[in-house]
Amino acid sequence: MRAKRFITNSACHVLLAILSIIWVLPIFYVVLTSFRKEGGSYKSYIWPRGFTLDNYKNLFHGNSGVDFPRWFMNTLIIAIFSTLLSAFFVLCVSYVMSRLRFKMRKPFMNIALILGMFPGFMSMIAVYYILKGLGFLETGVLKQVALVLVYSGGAGLGFYMAKGFFDTIPKTIDEAAYIDGATKWDTFIHVTIPMSKPIITYTLLTAFMGPWVDYIFAKVIMGNETPYYTIAIGLWNMLEKEFVEYYYTQFYAGCVVISIPIAILFLMTQKCYVEGVSGAVKG
Repeated sequence: MRAKRFITNSACHVLLAILSIIWVLPIFYVVLTSFRKEGGSYKSYIWPRGFTLDNYKNLFHGNSGVDFPRWFMNTLIIAIFSTLLSAFFVLCVSYVMSRLRFKMRKPFMNIALILGMFPGFMSMIAVYYILKGLGFLETGVLKQVALVLVYSGGAGLGFYMAKGFFDTIPKTIDEAAYIDGATKWDTFIHVTIPMSKPIITYTLLTAFMGPWVDYIFAKVIMGNETPYYTIAIGLWNMLEKEFVEYYYTQFYAGCVVISIPIAILFLMTQKCYVEGVSGAVKG
């Protein structure tokens, strides 16, 4: 039995090691190519024959066609506002679904579950014409506002994870607050929210990731407003046929740069993130 258990554990470890290598290889290739000295796209070899930091320097101080610092700031601003609005909507809706009982509660939860199964880009044409009719596509700044509205508008439907976490908080705490004269809003802000740091962290991270990496909605709404592009649109344009040979290694440098904020956020909030997910599953 011991020998059988040892063989099984060894096989699992080998399998996990192989899967880890497969997972890390693309990331390793991206980082390696971002330091490659040779230009051009396709190479018959993987390991660069020379290394340089010029790809990163040119990304921030280089060509008129690539305004990476501005694209980075555009994306950061849109992501921050979208995250704040989305987190507010999600937490409010999830608290209501967890604590209040009203007539259409169950049908609403079922509808939200069904709608969540469909990808958001199915509605992008309808969203585009609605924004156009409301005048949000007239200028670049208004288009950025439109992106914030698009990213945060339907966030409330993703309340299931946060609701599961709120379900784990005893309702007796709310009842004690009501006895002391607190309203439902006071209880939510001053009692429930301070106890919900893990799920708030999870909600903020997931809300930030969407605008940070989205291409479809950003491209449809922004059109040809190059100065107001987000990072995803800008990096994609660097791979177009007429630019790919020149910008290829800079593209990989940009990929590394945009991954740094996400990595830092996850490392800083890892503990709260894990607690938020486990609490939601438990609920």
